Amino acid sequence: MTQGESTTPGTATATPTRGVAVVTGASSGIGAATAVQLASLGYDVVLGARRADRLAEVVERCAGRARALPLDVADPASITAFAAAIDHCDVLVNNAGIAVGTESVAEADEAAWTSMYETNVLGTLRVTKAFLPLLIASGDGQVITIGSVAGREPYEGGAGYNAAKHAVTAMTRVLRLELRGQPVRVCQIDPGMVETEFTLNRLGGDAEGASKVYAGMTPLTGQDIAECVGWVATRPAHVNIDSMLVFARDQTSARVVHRTQ
Repeated sequence: MTQGESTTPGTATATPTRGVAVVTGASSGIGAATAVQLASLGYDVVLGARRADRLAEVVERCAGRARALPLDVADPASITAFAAAIDHCDVLVNNAGIAVGTESVAEADEAAWTSMYETNVLGTLRVTKAFLPLLIASGDGQVITIGSVAGREPYEGGAGYNAAKHAVTAMTRVLRLELRGQPVRVCQIDPGMVETEFTLNRLGGDAEGASKVYAGMTPLTGQDIAECVGWVATRPAHVNIDSMLVFARDQTSARVVHRTQ
């Protein structure tokens, strides 16, 4: 996979590449949809996640424009090895993240909080640090971080996740300030309710509980957010979309949702 022109098998038309996009947490949900979306827009995509088998499936959907590398954003050594295998980057999509549990502050599981902070905050920090030199060298780099409404609006049952995502929001904003004058754009996209494996994992595999979260309403899909990422990534170089809050029509804030039942 190289920069320049690439040809999709079975076609006679060469499609110019837009550059190289790196997507973390790309094995499912928003990350997988984003990888496929960026590939469809002409990016050569490098996918990173822990589940190699799932990554392979996503690569197949990218029509010859992707490769996968193992990545655990909670492991500094894994990030170092991942970044060392990539010599060019135009767009970094910080998507990897987790939510664990819904306990109150009084009943907080400190191990769960630590896990969320390691993945969501320090993972995003370490990956961004690793790729900033390449993004600057590209002459028109972009950092697109997938945040959450949880990073804008605290809500009961979300204390640990709220704390982690608020930290991500602050870090992203500071990065935007620090990169003033550099050829790198910074954006944070904050989804509301998106129906992916994320909620199932948050609830420890409770499928019934996860389905109730979306009962009686139509949530966003991973593809909806992927299209937002694609739009941000393809704006002209002088245009920076600082932030984007994306809700389903049925949702008006973190915990205000219209349901038909």
